[in-house]
Amino acid sequence: MIRIISIVVATLLFCYIVFVTFFFREMRRDYVCHDLQVVVKDSLDKHFVSEGDLIGLLKKAHLNPIDKQMNMVNTDQIENELLKNQMIASVEAYKTPSGIIKLEVKQKVPILRIIGTSGNYYVDNLGSVMPVSSRYVAHVPIVSGYVEKELAVTDLYKFALFLQKNEFWNNQIEQIYVEPDNEIELIPRVGDHRIILGTFDNFEEKLNNLQLFYEQAIPKVGWKKYNVINLKYNNQIVCTKK
Repeated sequence: MIRIISIVVATLLFCYIVFVTFFFREMRRDYVCHDLQVVVKDSLDKHFVSEGDLIGLLKKAHLNPIDKQMNMVNTDQIENELLKNQMIASVEAYKTPSGIIKLEVKQKVPILRIIGTSGNYYVDNLGSVMPVSSRYVAHVPIVSGYVEKELAVTDLYKFALFLQKNEFWNNQIEQIYVEPDNEIELIPRVGDHRIILGTFDNFEEKLNNLQLFYEQAIPKVGWKKYNVINLKYNNQIVCTKK
């Protein structure tokens, strides 16, 4: 008798588990998205995209998930659509059991502002181009002159990464000018002079030599003595007096 009761109980329990599994599977299949939550990371100091911008992009592409069945919401498609925006570095879209689609968005980080022959745009910290925003202006070094896009995303990009990592030069270099022959002129924040870098070859060594010159010679002669400091020659600093 006890064995029969155990078999009956086990059978009922198995049937209950099967029923609950199918019930919740069907329920999850039918439940709809009732909210879209967007988190724009690093948005406290950069405002290239907003929650409203992202929702607007999804609506325009007919991908707004609100009131759609969750099994009909394609998060991969949402991510790919948002990544078409050149202000966005990465997107992660996922579903929650409570019927919410969550978006975690990382913006691109500009490190250079280009105003040159190839247009007006930013170069970001990954070496790609991003457009200028009407909402926010990034305080980064400005590059002007004869700037082709290839130079912007190669040598200028590497130079900007160096500036970011070097506190002294990041604070000192305010503008970069590209001559027609691709030689570089730097405009410092401190000092009434121009710095002729020449090409980007060995630019770290050139700037190290200039920093030593600043530390050893400038305290003796002052910042206003020279009009031009030329670094283009190997292991030489040629100064032109005012």
